[in-house]
Amino acid sequence: MRTVGRSDRKSMGPGRFLYVRDAGSDAGRRGQSIQKPNVLLIIVDDLRPTLGSYGYPGVITPNIDHLAGNSVLFTRAYAQQALCGPSRTSFLTSRRPDTTRLYDVHSYWRKSAGNFTTIPQHFKENGYTTVSFGKVFHPGIVSGHTEDYPYSWTRPPYIPSTLKYKMKKVCPGTDGKLYMNIMCPVDVAKQPEGTLPDIQVTQAAVQFLKETSTNQTKPFFLAVGFYKPHIPFKFPKEYLDLYPLSMIDLAPDPDLPPRLPSVAWNPWADLRERDDIKALNVSWPYGPMPRQYQRLLRQGYYASTTYMDSLLGQLLTALDRYGYTKNTILVLCGDHGWSLGEHQEWSKYSNYEVATRVPLMFSVPNITHKPGARLSLPQSSTNNDSSRKILYNLRSDALAELVDIFPTLTDLAGVDTPPLCPLQSNKVDFCTEGKSLAGVIVNMSAAHSLIKMKDFATYKNMFHSGRTSVDFDNFASTKTAAFSQYPRPSVIPQIDSDQCKLQDIKIMGYTMRTDQYRYTEWVGFNASSLTSNWTQVYGRELYFHLIDDREDRNVANEKRYANLVSTLSEKLRKGWRYV
Repeated sequence: MRTVGRSDRKSMGPGRFLYVRDAGSDAGRRGQSIQKPNVLLIIVDDLRPTLGSYGYPGVITPNIDHLAGNSVLFTRAYAQQALCGPSRTSFLTSRRPDTTRLYDVHSYWRKSAGNFTTIPQHFKENGYTTVSFGKVFHPGIVSGHTEDYPYSWTRPPYIPSTLKYKMKKVCPGTDGKLYMNIMCPVDVAKQPEGTLPDIQVTQAAVQFLKETSTNQTKPFFLAVGFYKPHIPFKFPKEYLDLYPLSMIDLAPDPDLPPRLPSVAWNPWADLRERDDIKALNVSWPYGPMPRQYQRLLRQGYYASTTYMDSLLGQLLTALDRYGYTKNTILVLCGDHGWSLGEHQEWSKYSNYEVATRVPLMFSVPNITHKPGARLSLPQSSTNNDSSRKILYNLRSDALAELVDIFPTLTDLAGVDTPPLCPLQSNKVDFCTEGKSLAGVIVNMSAAHSLIKMKDFATYKNMFHSGRTSVDFDNFASTKTAAFSQYPRPSVIPQIDSDQCKLQDIKIMGYTMRTDQYRYTEWVGFNASSLTSNWTQVYGRELYFHLIDDREDRNVANEKRYANLVSTLSEKLRKGWRYV
């Protein structure tokens, strides 16, 4: 078999974008014209899967839910680190934090680790116009102070002008003064510039779709990054009406777990910087947060999520209005989760399920939804329409990771898919440490008759010829474990435990989520050599998800589970490549 060139990419007929790797195949000999799909990547900051489509009907997310009904939704997808900069760098390069050498927000991978090809960069090099609106790469030094332009983007990314008020006193208090609060429902017209960052991002992205619709000469890769529900919970105040405080419950497990190793604790120092939290005089490092304010924070997170969802609806409406739906692959994900009082914790900064698990869904024309389907809600739908029908027929329980997005998109879009990275890949620009989910997506769609069986047979024959890593027979699971990690500067919580700088990392917490367990080891870490000392263990965690899905009871130190701990420890040390 010869090396595949760019001319070998062929379409599979209208709307079929899977990658034909062999120009000598039947599809290749038909000489079909290349029809590249557009790609829309939507990243939502701090979005945990507390959404209607993930089984939380009390959280009002009709636009995400409708999109999920036209997608394959992954119920067990995980970020590689529960911090914005490392997570985004990881999945946009399809490398894990130990490869990107980024565990904080103080370095740029191209200078500190390797000149790794990013998802948008690869699409740009394959003839796409690539554009970015909002928070896609983490800003600042993490992306070279340019959001990785011009490597990844055809033109400079759009950053909203109102983002500069994130750490300003713009939140109205009951005394008529302005504060820098966590809870920040606002009158948008009275805000600086009379708008908010996500409103600006949505308007700019919609304008791009409108302008491109009249003169599109190349396919586009459009990335849109929403800032909410990241703190502060600054949103139009009318969204509070959807969540009366009297209806807000506490987390089901709001207390500090008795067997949690101290090194695992997330002291939520970023919340403590805010004026309203300072006024509570919450004790360091464990709190707890006063229960009434716990309800307020949960209310603010839900309201921020619904606000973001309404803006997503505007974006999807534009996608439909300007005729892109039939030719656009869409992926929506969170960059990591967020604790809402579970285990007495807030923010992310941990290896818990609530911090590492994210929503992830792929919508692919003619594969996950039929021709003519609309991704936006009908005009008559409202945010609080409890009678709406949500489709759940394409839900996969396969373990998935954000590093899987890169090879999945390339397999679906028909551009060259990165090969698996070698053990040492810092000098390899183009490779992946993830695994394509395309086989799961296509198989599930075929099983639900969204793909005609004769088309599915064509896909299967092509992909079973050894030309790709897509596994069409195994759509129940693509991998046996998902891996995440988090650094700490010390065993006992200190002020920088949540976001310590690289030179201060003394301990690395590696965690592995399998079908039944979450197993975590906190081990010694050398910040100079960037190596872990697996013989220097500062803490272990083991949770049985079949009976403890909230991860409240750590049984790692119980003698009866010693053999299981030994087995899981060996798998964790071997890492993602061997499971």
